[in-house]
Amino acid sequence: MITFLPYINTSVSTPTLTLAHSFPRFSHRHHRHKMSSMESLILQLHEISAVKFGSFKLKSGINSPVYIDLRLIISYPSLLRHISQTLITSIPTTTTFDLICGVPYTALPIATTVSISNDIPMVMRRKEVKDYGTSKAIEGNYQKDQACLIIEDLVTSGASVLETAAPLRAAGLKVTDAVVLIDREQGGRENLEENGIKLHAIIKLSEMVRVLRDKGKLEEETEKGVLRFLEENRRVGVVKAVEKSVRVKSLGFEDRAKLAKNEMGKRLFEVMVKKESNLCVAADVGTAKELLELAEKVGQEICMLKTHVDILPDFTPDFGAKLRAIADKYNFLIFEDRKFADIGNTVTMQYEGGIFRILDWADIVNCHIISGPGIVDGLKLKGLPRGKGLLLLAEMSSAGNFAKGDYTAAAVKIAEERSDFVMGFISVNPASWPGAPVNPAFIQATPGVQMVTGGDALGQQYNTPYSVIYDRGSDIIIVGRGIIKAANPVQAAREYRLQGWDAYLAKCT
Repeated sequence: MITFLPYINTSVSTPTLTLAHSFPRFSHRHHRHKMSSMESLILQLHEISAVKFGSFKLKSGINSPVYIDLRLIISYPSLLRHISQTLITSIPTTTTFDLICGVPYTALPIATTVSISNDIPMVMRRKEVKDYGTSKAIEGNYQKDQACLIIEDLVTSGASVLETAAPLRAAGLKVTDAVVLIDREQGGRENLEENGIKLHAIIKLSEMVRVLRDKGKLEEETEKGVLRFLEENRRVGVVKAVEKSVRVKSLGFEDRAKLAKNEMGKRLFEVMVKKESNLCVAADVGTAKELLELAEKVGQEICMLKTHVDILPDFTPDFGAKLRAIADKYNFLIFEDRKFADIGNTVTMQYEGGIFRILDWADIVNCHIISGPGIVDGLKLKGLPRGKGLLLLAEMSSAGNFAKGDYTAAAVKIAEERSDFVMGFISVNPASWPGAPVNPAFIQATPGVQMVTGGDALGQQYNTPYSVIYDRGSDIIIVGRGIIKAANPVQAAREYRLQGWDAYLAKCT
């Protein structure tokens, strides 16, 4: 565990560090030094035009009279070193940590400079987890229960800090403190406090404009305008989705079952706990006969069987009843991977009618949201009274797909608004979603799982059970060819079940 003792050398303007287990009280001389250091930083940032005044549209959509662009500091090495030293020496004496992690991307060079200059181990959060290699959300060497200090350049709502804290906590690290160069004083401190993170800020925006005004760099009217803006927009930057969804620790399936609003979602959690299985087999076989035989073979190992009924040339009206009997015998749920995509009225008829009559035998179906929330309402009209559940396609495992970014965020919003019927998502990397992890009442199921990473000639991307569950934050592994093409499907299913469940247990602990 690391603590820092600020040591003041009056022959230089930048503090140096001495490792220590405890601190003496700060002297008035140190306070004066700290104030002059802060003023020096503010003036240097203004000099390189990292602080601009005018009218700027922020990410939140509001117009601000001040804009701070700290990406410029990478071109000024001495300023970067000054910022890094000031950050680390300003941490309170009671704050201890083992590692540091910079919020990507602007704070990464700051954190790197702190790490190199002070010999502090660093880890890095991937903003986009890759589909190849180790597929880790957190890079670097670390141990469970180590304390990690988050380093950020600018805080408005605190959302970026929370997005970094979530995968760190999911990896077993403790995150209780964050240090930031500039606090815009727009709700970030309060939002982080509510999520168990204490914010240590070097400069407050109100202090910055005061210093610039005192040094003749800012007109009085501009200062008043910025202060008025801050007063009127104290909490505008708080991102509610992040505030509600970030959790300090992962909940087990048994606890999450109590949170589920959809009855089929609750039942799936309960099945997984009872069978100690988070394995879903994708029964992408050529005939109904083969599918029923496969279900009989692997039924003891799975929590769910995924079907594509429209590819079965020998489908007969009694297929659903036969599969239903096997599912009841081995206590697994049936997921028809229909991927509904039409308007509400059409999908209602596709769900209930036609030759397949999916509503009669499938516990769970899924849909795209390309046609809007009306598709969920149409399926809900028939499915909810029958106790069924719906998974939304928030992401896909094929290369080059368009289910990402705003599309994924829209799926989460629709799910939250219709959580009585929507039980979760088909996802690839839910740990990377803004504000992750999402509401724990929702189940995450991920396709494209094999024992080794890779892909096929048609663009399917594969990841390991451990990567999908532990690193990417999913709950259920969906395995197809790794089981159905195996020499012994039963043995393969058992191995996948054990690996998936071990990854789940590791994530919970």
